[in-house]
Amino acid sequence: MNKSYLALSLLAPLATQAANAAKKAKPNTDPHRPTVIILLADDLGYGDLGCYGAKNVETPNVDRLANQGIRFTDTHAIAATSTPSRFSILTGEYAWRRPGTDVAAGNAGMIIRPEDYTMADMFRCHGDRTCAIVKWHLGLGDMAGTQDWNAPLPAGLADLGFDYHYIMAATADRVPCVFIENGSVANWDESAPIEVSYKQNFPGEPTGKQNPELCYNMKSSHGHNMSIVNGIGRIGYMKGGGKALWKDENISDSITSHAIDFIKANKNNPFFMYFATNDVHVPRFPHQRFRGKSSMGVRGDAIVQFDWSVGQIMETLDKLGIADNTIILLTSDNGPVVDDGYQDQAEELLNGHKPSGPWRGNKYSAFEGGTCVPAIVRWPAKVKAGQTSNALVSQIDYIRSFASLVGARMPQGSAPDSEDCMSTLLGKDNNNRKYVLELASNHVLSVRTKQWKYIEPNNGPKMIQWGPKVETGNNPMPQLFDISESEWESHNLANQNPQIVYSMQNILRDERAKTKKK
Repeated sequence: MNKSYLALSLLAPLATQAANAAKKAKPNTDPHRPTVIILLADDLGYGDLGCYGAKNVETPNVDRLANQGIRFTDTHAIAATSTPSRFSILTGEYAWRRPGTDVAAGNAGMIIRPEDYTMADMFRCHGDRTCAIVKWHLGLGDMAGTQDWNAPLPAGLADLGFDYHYIMAATADRVPCVFIENGSVANWDESAPIEVSYKQNFPGEPTGKQNPELCYNMKSSHGHNMSIVNGIGRIGYMKGGGKALWKDENISDSITSHAIDFIKANKNNPFFMYFATNDVHVPRFPHQRFRGKSSMGVRGDAIVQFDWSVGQIMETLDKLGIADNTIILLTSDNGPVVDDGYQDQAEELLNGHKPSGPWRGNKYSAFEGGTCVPAIVRWPAKVKAGQTSNALVSQIDYIRSFASLVGARMPQGSAPDSEDCMSTLLGKDNNNRKYVLELASNHVLSVRTKQWKYIEPNNGPKMIQWGPKVETGNNPMPQLFDISESEWESHNLANQNPQIVYSMQNILRDERAKTKKK
């Protein structure tokens, strides 16, 4: 018997028992317990919001959220790409400790496994209803390429602690281009059964590469030239879908309306919502009512669309009278990228706008622009409005922080890299994490303290080779930057500070050793 299969078979009863226990947990009716909503943007940079100094785009709803809570200036995603970042937020474990946590295909198997203890498990075990309305990008089903998209999936988000989910399997630029609701394709069309492959096209199906004239809504700049859905080329091959296929311009409306419905249905008791939009990820194809609302083309308009979604959720909480005791945590999964595969003029129309703000680098990069992200916390009942915190914070700590808030007993071995920083998130102190670890797209690790940034040596190219104009941060020599002097990592001080380099290398060695012990 395959070892991994044997392990899963032994763990499955335990996972089932835990899931059943969670389902049987009495609904939480404590009037003092807050509702928790995580608003996770996609590829939204540190400098993309008005409250962080954005130019050429306005975000009044997010700005109001910041004015009513705490704006954090030194929060870090775990990785410079989506899948590992999201994995770590939900599990409290560094994704680089796990094989198979790189950017996932649309038909990837579950990267978070049913036996893993997640943030949703933690809330559900304490009586909260839980939901994920999201760009998921963490795999579905047991193994890659084995999903039957025309039947209920035997493994999915219900096994990870979510009572309800309405999700995209991966990203908007990847097939399958359908929503999954509670384990089944929403609006599944019997007349158009779905087939998905990331290896080869289906006979007779057009592609963006062979039929560019059919890409009438968005044309590729690099890649994204496989199956065409809604006049846009995608990554991967797909056949069928029919009425279930999404229209990109309606994605934000769809997920926002489902989020509002869940809020209304659960207004009387605390709940946990993981709301992760596709904005500002490619393909950027906002609804017509948002077109021209910025001066930066569709990327800027997608930021406006994201801001609208935030505003709709805030308005709903206000109307229901539950905003005061609701924690909203808004952040992004990684840094920004401008040209990420489509001819949308995002680069040409920046006009002085700096998506990464003061930071060097972008999505994919080992530089700070890849992982330093906006973060805002609002809880009107408990958090003083109008605060700014410069504390060094990592998203890896969210799960243990919320566990501390609700008094959760975490299972042994769960969230191994997470620390309780709830007092910092609530503005009670300004304590810095001792260090944060950051993962670039090429697996290069960095160590960031409040003062210093260390990037381990790597012989890779200086620039991304497959498309976007992004500095990788690669250098065959150790890199050390004094962040307290300048956010722009321009002066390598490794030679002048060998003892600090040594201490940073020790941190990485010790952290990697923890993985080997598992």
